[in-house]
Amino acid sequence: MKKNVLISGSNGAMGLKLMELIKVNFKDELEVVAGFDKESKKRDGIFIYSDLNEIKEKIDVIIDFSTPKATIIALDYAKKKKIPIVIATTGFSKEEEEMILESSKYTAIFKSANMSYGINVMKDIVAKTSKVMFGADIEIIEAHHNRKKDSPSGTAKLLADAINIANDGKYTYNLYKSSELKEREKNEIGFASIRAGNIIGEHTVIFATEHEIIEITHKAQDRTLFAEGAIKAAIYILNQTPGIYEMIDLS
Repeated sequence: MKKNVLISGSNGAMGLKLMELIKVNFKDELEVVAGFDKESKKRDGIFIYSDLNEIKEKIDVIIDFSTPKATIIALDYAKKKKIPIVIATTGFSKEEEEMILESSKYTAIFKSANMSYGINVMKDIVAKTSKVMFGADIEIIEAHHNRKKDSPSGTAKLLADAINIANDGKYTYNLYKSSELKEREKNEIGFASIRAGNIIGEHTVIFATEHEIIEITHKAQDRTLFAEGAIKAAIYILNQTPGIYEMIDLS
């Protein structure tokens, strides 16, 4: 039996991609019955709500590709209705992260800064590399389209956290490099962000010593990659108990 999907951020590029992909490739398992965005409209027979309290359709799962503010609204709705939710949005504050964690006591939440399986393979690779590249300077460079608001990206932080966990938390993060003239710290992970054109998503982790450099890079070629990952996460989380789930749970 098909499960009914609500897409949060349905008017955005990822929301449109999700609707297209579910209709074509996952039509036997899922059906998009409603959307949520700041502007109400009707698209392909599906109503996009600007107020979740007005939703009339039965919702089985929510997929969220939106903004932190919209995510928290969708999360509150999911919590009240006990609906599983996939959160693919990034850029949350510490307080918002705590709200997500608290909500996981009431419903199943699949949360990942990146819905690409390849990025999660890269996460393991950079963590292992960091343990053998003793004393290497570590820099993370990420590039996205000019409409992305958060910087550095959630994926860049995801990769840095994987490295830090593998090394007992010894690294500090230099998230926003300024013009201040000073040498980098010994155990520092530096970040650099590029926002230009329609770049879908590129992440490079650099390990540099005095005599050699290792660069590990992931480049997304199409937004379908992220949409498909989120859809698979939605199918998975439909059968889960309340709690937080991530990409490793799909492997």
